[in-house]
Amino acid sequence: MNELTLTVLGNATPYPTRDNPCSGYLVSNGDTRVWMDAGTGTLGPLQHHTGLAGLTAIWISHAHADHTADLLTAYYALRYADIDRDPLPLYCPPGLADRLANFLTNGPERSPVESAFAIHELHDGHQVQLGELTLTSRAVEHGIPAFGVRVESPDACLVFSGDTAACPALTELASGCDLLLCEAESDRRPADEPPVHHTPEDAGETAQAAGARRLLLTHLGRSVSPDDAVTRASARFAGPVEFAEPGSHITV
Repeated sequence: MNELTLTVLGNATPYPTRDNPCSGYLVSNGDTRVWMDAGTGTLGPLQHHTGLAGLTAIWISHAHADHTADLLTAYYALRYADIDRDPLPLYCPPGLADRLANFLTNGPERSPVESAFAIHELHDGHQVQLGELTLTSRAVEHGIPAFGVRVESPDACLVFSGDTAACPALTELASGCDLLLCEAESDRRPADEPPVHHTPEDAGETAQAAGARRLLLTHLGRSVSPDDAVTRASARFAGPVEFAEPGSHITV
């Protein structure tokens, strides 16, 4: 049996700390390895577990830099270094390839990002089979095009919120999952504008409403400590609640 595992490469926001890169996770099942979000600094710790040549795909929740910046360095590795492979499948929000090209282009010709990445643009309900894993993406509420993802193996189910306010699409996506990896960036809901992140209480309520078995909090804002976030989410969710400690390796 191939175990479904999650490795936390980093989860800082909006910039890395000395010991914690930005948002990035490795999902593994047998020989299938998916880099979920490629935030600042995550390419380094990824290589403790697999190189770019060993990746099956990259999945990106949204275009903010703390979730995408290491795609730029991955591009150079894939194009100009010691990586020998076909273009790496990249599942991402619409328009991300052009954003990368605009940043990387230094002359009159567009940077050939498609020679490094095989681009597959996400849409609400997008589904792809990678080895034994089925990835289903849903559009969520973050003020820009953004997605959560449900990763299903034959034996387990992981759901990653991406960055989003609490919303029905995420609750539906997480229905009955074994592990909900949910951001809790906000200390409190904004008073005068729509929310674009979960608070710890929101994360607990989403997990409870979805019937998730476990809740793993991630991507906490600088004013929210892990212990405080776990305590606050636990008041709204009856199941186990933990913090996604950078470097941790979790069997789903």
